[in-house]
Amino acid sequence: MSQISWNEIKSRAVTFSKRWADEVSEDAEAKTFIDDFFNVFGVERKRVASFEQKVKKIDGKDGFIDMLWKGTLLIEMKSRGKDLNKAFTQAKDYFPGIKDSELPKYILVCDFEKFRLYDFEGTSPEPIEFTLDKLIDNIQHFGFIAGYQKRTFKDEDPVNIKAAELMGKLHDELKASGYDGHQLEVFLVRLLFCLFADDTSIFEKGIFYDYINTKTNEDGSDLGMHLAQLFQVLNQPESKRQKSLDEALAAFPYINGKLFEENLTIAAFNSAMRNALLNAAVLDWGKISPAIFGSLFQSVLDPTQRRNLGAHYTSEKNILKVIKPLFLDELYQEFESIKSNKKKVEAFHDKLSKLKFLDPACGCGNFLIIAYRELRLLEIEVVKKQLGKQLVNVNEYLKVDVDQFYGIEIDEFPSQIAQVAMWLTDHQMNMRASDEFGEYYIRLPLTKSATIVNANALRIDWKQVVPDADFIFGNPPFVGKKEQNFVQKSDMEYVLTNTKGAGVLDYVTAWYIVAARYIQNTKTKVAYVSTNSISQGEQVGLLWTVLFNKYNIKIHFAHRTFSWRNEARGNAAVHCVIVGFANYDVNVKSIFEYEDIKAEPHEIKVKNINPFLVEGKDVTVENRKSPICKVALMNYGSFALDDGNYTLTEAERNDIVSENKSSEKLIKPYIGGRELLHSEKRYCLWLEGAQPNEIKSNYKVKERVEAVKKWRINSDRGNTRKLAETPTLFAEVRQPKTDYLAFPTVSSVNRKYIPIAFLTPNVVASNQLYVLPHATLYHFGVLTSFIHMSWVKYICGRLKSDFRYSAGIVYNNYPWPETVNDKQREQVEQCAQAVLDARAKYPTSSLADLYDPLTMPPDLVKAHNALDKAVDQCYRKEPFTTESQRIAYLFELYERYTATLFTEEKPKKKKKP
Repeated sequence: MSQISWNEIKSRAVTFSKRWADEVSEDAEAKTFIDDFFNVFGVERKRVASFEQKVKKIDGKDGFIDMLWKGTLLIEMKSRGKDLNKAFTQAKDYFPGIKDSELPKYILVCDFEKFRLYDFEGTSPEPIEFTLDKLIDNIQHFGFIAGYQKRTFKDEDPVNIKAAELMGKLHDELKASGYDGHQLEVFLVRLLFCLFADDTSIFEKGIFYDYINTKTNEDGSDLGMHLAQLFQVLNQPESKRQKSLDEALAAFPYINGKLFEENLTIAAFNSAMRNALLNAAVLDWGKISPAIFGSLFQSVLDPTQRRNLGAHYTSEKNILKVIKPLFLDELYQEFESIKSNKKKVEAFHDKLSKLKFLDPACGCGNFLIIAYRELRLLEIEVVKKQLGKQLVNVNEYLKVDVDQFYGIEIDEFPSQIAQVAMWLTDHQMNMRASDEFGEYYIRLPLTKSATIVNANALRIDWKQVVPDADFIFGNPPFVGKKEQNFVQKSDMEYVLTNTKGAGVLDYVTAWYIVAARYIQNTKTKVAYVSTNSISQGEQVGLLWTVLFNKYNIKIHFAHRTFSWRNEARGNAAVHCVIVGFANYDVNVKSIFEYEDIKAEPHEIKVKNINPFLVEGKDVTVENRKSPICKVALMNYGSFALDDGNYTLTEAERNDIVSENKSSEKLIKPYIGGRELLHSEKRYCLWLEGAQPNEIKSNYKVKERVEAVKKWRINSDRGNTRKLAETPTLFAEVRQPKTDYLAFPTVSSVNRKYIPIAFLTPNVVASNQLYVLPHATLYHFGVLTSFIHMSWVKYICGRLKSDFRYSAGIVYNNYPWPETVNDKQREQVEQCAQAVLDARAKYPTSSLADLYDPLTMPPDLVKAHNALDKAVDQCYRKEPFTTESQRIAYLFELYERYTATLFTEEKPKKKKKP
């Protein structure tokens, strides 16, 4: 069956309507009517459907369906003027007698004059109803008969999940039978291609299902043999096939593309496996979005993924965030500007056909699929402009093809999937072009393919894959330094040889370095999705110093932190950024800002984007040992390294004191971040300066000291064993001798301010706190202000999404106000005291309670607002109206301070002796 164009279908529909409008006989032949109706779509009814199918009705009596196309369409005809509601009820009564796998997706009831079409998988519960003379206006609803079905579906459509489960079941059975490894993976890819082809006009609609259903034994014993023969046929040109080939096999087209080239061992099937394949074939595979192909295929291999496809699937929405600002928006803008000039449109079309795209971590090809689809959609608009209303051979005008797309993937199976998924997407777009131009268009046999290289992208030369890519994009692996395996660490060493501090960088940064090398002295543009760690904290200075100084990289656009979440159940969100960059500069750049990480972005046009993904010069922030301004040193609290022996609960503290009251002075409150924020009680044995006899007089204290000594002695680390010589002391003692300011090392991103507090020297700070000795109210005021929080928000590292404060990155680089007069300082101190006074009104509430956005007391909010204003005034008289203004001002100040610092610290040349 060759598919006919919509123009031809419409022409035939007009003829059909005229003929049957004149047929007024009461005994008009229903079978002839149905056959004529199918002919409108170029389909021979007897090839796909049968008349008078006998079934058991809901009441147990025998019934005869006027026409049944298994799994697709049931037609119930009535005489002119008869009740179509009764006809629909009668059609539904047949359902109990039809196998689940053969239940129709559509019911058409008709009295020769009125048509009523029920779509059980459509978005509306209401049927499509019209009269015979309006058939031409409603013909598009019957496109499924000719394979022209056009719909939009959600990524997590139940069909996708059902398909994954059915094919997964088949995978499990084959694997359990001993058919596994490379052969099983290739075999499944072929089956998935056939299932898709059966529903999308690559094959004559339904012939794969029919072949399995009618030509193989119900026990499945010969199914493997038939599939092997089918795969051979699909790899043979029609001209080279045997003349005696079974007619059912001869109906399959020549596919080529090397998909069916490899000879596989024949798989053994049983009845359950055959039924699983038939049930999968009944599903409408034409409904599956191209972006889900990869995840669907991959989920087949892993039972835990089958109901959670989105866990390995990058949504179209997120992919478009990458490709639209990278190239798609500019291409559409260019087209809009030249579409009235015929020669320029032709040149633009040629340009589209020559663009090359590379995803160097392509997985199952999601990015390549969506990029290809979007390029084809743009091409369709171009061709529509070129052709106008003239009817020509559209094949001569469609130039964009899959061979413009390249990928690198380390795992074999995903790389195979990516190539097949690109063919399937190509076919979907060919069907779209057929729909648009009214002429059936298909690219068979497959002569071109995407180039998907199965290799480690960090170990090969990308120029050997594609020497002149125009655009590089993708979603390289998110693997932090602690999670990297041996191979990944080796990859990092290979790519980042002689790069200072490379050991702390995330795995994704290697793709930035390799891309930066590839694009030297070219106009190639790159965009990656990455964890937000590359734009905050310690990694910024390490990565971007190299990219700026060694490779002259300029950031062209960036999506600030957003939640990279798909709709799959149980799919945890990852906090990501998108960075687009090149080896050349542009005048206008775009930052996509998110008011909330789950919200939609708004675009801001800027002159330059720094590595923190805010407007500003290309500066980086280093991990410093001392502050850039003249303020006190901040440090961690004390670190016990005691195997938990010196840390006490309140009950343990009381137990020790009950043994010897004098031991009370050996125990002090012990505060970490959690205790500070939530007012939780914890204690520690603090034996610095304790008399030996005081320790020995309480056997419970002595017991704990002995346990610490023993644990340290048995350590694998030499430094820890050395500490066994002084078992009564914490490993690292940094307890201030005066009142100090305490900072939690981690604080929720939901808080407007990080709660900090003054503590006395009697309260021991753990290494889960930062401590600032000799802090004044002025220091407290600045460090708890909104402008300091802006710096924290953009500079600090993150634990998931929470702020991870840092002395070396955040505090030591913070640009304090340049010149502060006595009046300004006094105002900050007064406002800081007002904040402390407001807190004191709520003695039973913890800092976590006080700074929860939902429960923060109004008077504390008011006090902080006044403090924010006072601190802002220390920086400049003109008020800051946005956070962007604050951070831009701070970066300018930082650049000025560090320039002076560099000059001051530059070593003097030694005099020659």
